[in-house]
Amino acid sequence: MTIQVSKSIDLRGVPCPLSFVRAKLHLEKLETGQLLEVLLDGGEPIEQVPNSLMSDGHQIKVIEERDRSFALIVQKA
Repeated sequence: MTIQVSKSIDLRGVPCPLSFVRAKLHLEKLETGQLLEVLLDGGEPIEQVPNSLMSDGHQIKVIEERDRSFALIVQKA
């Protein structure tokens, strides 16, 4: 099954909390229910961004490790 995302953003190399802020700004541009793919570094970004987005009410659909980084698929609340 392939997940169809509405937008993909690359936040690798962007430190926290800026990576969360940028992901949140991109989510604000989407319609409710649309999916955003966020590429993140390991460590603090992948540990903090999913939790922060869930705290804002969004739903994390997938967290996938990809060659020393992570892909996070978020559904807008």
